[in-house]
Amino acid sequence: MDEKKLKPNEKIDIESILKDLDKYRPKRRGWTWRTPAPGLKMGPFEYRDATLPTENGVPLPSAKYFGGIDPQPEPIITTEIASGRFEDDIRRMRMAAWHGADHLMVIRTAGQSHMDGLLEGTPQGVGGVPITRKQVRAQRKALDLIEEEVGRPINYHSYVSGVAGPEVAVMFAEEGVNGAHQDPQYNVLYRNINMIRSFVDACESKEIMAWADIAQIDGAHNANATAREAWKVTPELIVQHAINSLFSTKAGIKKSNICLSTVPPTAPPAPCVFIDLPYAVALREFLKDYRMRAQMNTKYMEASSRENTVTHVLNMLISKLTSADIQSTITPDEGRNVPWHIYNIEACDTAKQTLIGLDGLMDMVQLKDDGPLREKSREIRERACLFMEEILETGGYFKAVEEGFFVDSGYYPERNGDGIVRKADGGVAAGMVFERDEDYFAPVTAHYGFNNVAQYDPSAIDNPAKLIDGCTFERPEKIVYIDELDQEDNVNVRLEETADYRKSNLLKPEMEWAADGTVMVTLFLPAEKRAAEAAALELAAKMNLQDAVVINLETLQEAEGVRIELKGRLPFDVNIDELEIPPEPELLSDEEIREDIEDHPMKIVCATVGEDEHSVGLREIIDIKHGGIERFGIEVHYLGTSVPVEKLVDAAIEMNAEAILASTIISHDDIHYKNMKRIHELAVEKGVRDDLMIVAGGTQVIPQLAVEQGIDAGFGRGSHGIDVATFLVKRRKEKRAAK
Repeated sequence: MDEKKLKPNEKIDIESILKDLDKYRPKRRGWTWRTPAPGLKMGPFEYRDATLPTENGVPLPSAKYFGGIDPQPEPIITTEIASGRFEDDIRRMRMAAWHGADHLMVIRTAGQSHMDGLLEGTPQGVGGVPITRKQVRAQRKALDLIEEEVGRPINYHSYVSGVAGPEVAVMFAEEGVNGAHQDPQYNVLYRNINMIRSFVDACESKEIMAWADIAQIDGAHNANATAREAWKVTPELIVQHAINSLFSTKAGIKKSNICLSTVPPTAPPAPCVFIDLPYAVALREFLKDYRMRAQMNTKYMEASSRENTVTHVLNMLISKLTSADIQSTITPDEGRNVPWHIYNIEACDTAKQTLIGLDGLMDMVQLKDDGPLREKSREIRERACLFMEEILETGGYFKAVEEGFFVDSGYYPERNGDGIVRKADGGVAAGMVFERDEDYFAPVTAHYGFNNVAQYDPSAIDNPAKLIDGCTFERPEKIVYIDELDQEDNVNVRLEETADYRKSNLLKPEMEWAADGTVMVTLFLPAEKRAAEAAALELAAKMNLQDAVVINLETLQEAEGVRIELKGRLPFDVNIDELEIPPEPELLSDEEIREDIEDHPMKIVCATVGEDEHSVGLREIIDIKHGGIERFGIEVHYLGTSVPVEKLVDAAIEMNAEAILASTIISHDDIHYKNMKRIHELAVEKGVRDDLMIVAGGTQVIPQLAVEQGIDAGFGRGSHGIDVATFLVKRRKEKRAAK
């Protein structure tokens, strides 16, 4: 693979990415926002809220009806990646970028908050990716290529938190990371890191992030993910956002790079929009100078991807009504711990489809200035102000945490006594903040605080690294790059294990990692849930699935049946070289088809048959305005919908037609194939089968099974007029040649 350019029809070469990493330098640093393009015209539409389109991408499935357009909405679209193997995440990043994601958030491995230094090498992670210099450098290098391929900048993101926060911040600044979580309150409340240590570390980290132009996302949303009744902590959420935002501003991060991680606090069956919208309005009115990063609610998430998608869409309606600069797409990974490729990509498409579908909404509607929306919004803001006043009266943030103010599920000023309590002199790394010596010297470009530079060179006060001819921020060649440390747990070993699947035509299904063999099977079992679950696992065993696990179970009716999704591993693979792969159909050119029709005029009759009322699909095949077969000069007689097959055959005989086109969408009890067979049989009975070409199509038609019914050809989902016209002209030529 050419390291300087990816080829869309070639897989990304992980070995090439890993080559010469010690010499790699990121192409850019700092966060990049999308470029608005109001009035953008694409296909037959004009967009009010779109941004500049990508050069390469995968449009939404329905885009095929509109010329394959792929408009991009205003908000940055995030996908969160956490498979544990960074090399496979690179492949997922590429897929996500092609589906519209331009913020790749790598969730770090569980427990890394409590590690007091940088990890090295590339071990496999559990519950996330171990954030190491090599991993970060490899992924940023890959994204340099991917962003060139799709044609827009892609922001790379991870976490600056925990007791190694400043060290991680330095590494991120050196390695071209563009966004990061940084919120000392997160450390205190959710990782039990000592308060003093957390806030001192945050000063260092934020100063470094400011230098590197890294966008900051806070962690306040964790309160409504943790509190017993999330919708009751909305005043606290505003307070947490305000504390971290002002802290970050004073540390030097520009307001346009400070992003509030906001999550709607409820989900159906709660009346979520009625509850969530006032909170979103209150938050944006209070903190209007900052950016909003909207994340979907995962607290009430079950394993149903349908349920999660509905919640996601409702959350994005809130985003659209109140503005969001970044739209997260946290997927069912969160609900059942299955960080699979398909869910990342589906979530990106859901975000793109929803947000572009809501394009121009705010030009047509506005939020009411009176009524429950404004009343509830004002109430939340008032409660937030009272909450902050009590913090100050109590003695400040540390004292408030010691008294359990935070993540209490009471609606302030109510308290339920279930808040998180931490001690100022306790927690991880307590007592590990030391006063600096009088001659303390830290010649680092973005260093926080007084460091006695003046006694060495007064002119270097604003640039202490001047005294050492630049630190690693200006002189990246000074960075000490450490490769693999573990001889067994590293990327080279993992790549060797999957080499046959990456370098040959062996093929195995995968959901998370290369050649993991994982498949998902969906079943309906007419039994009660415990019996159905046991039966599903037994069926999986009979299907030769290994390590089968039920990942989703939904009772449709306790006596009538259960929907089950299970995952398992296939212990075998296939060789593409040994498959009989049908060649791509060779389509005639428009000129070739028109020339044949001019020399040999063609007449056909067509209809939707049986009791089928669908007409759109057939119309797209025949109508000239849809690019159908009429444009080639074929004479088409359309009989309508719900046409008996007998009438269709009789009409073909009466009109002396050369072909019959039968559309059949309904497939219950295989009625579509039965109708095809009956058309063939009627043509035989009436002695006209040799004179007629019989073609049938529909979304549920499998071409091979259609031909087995005795007709000439079947066309399934995704077929177009030129496919049908090519077949008719070619088959007629064969018939002429045979005479």
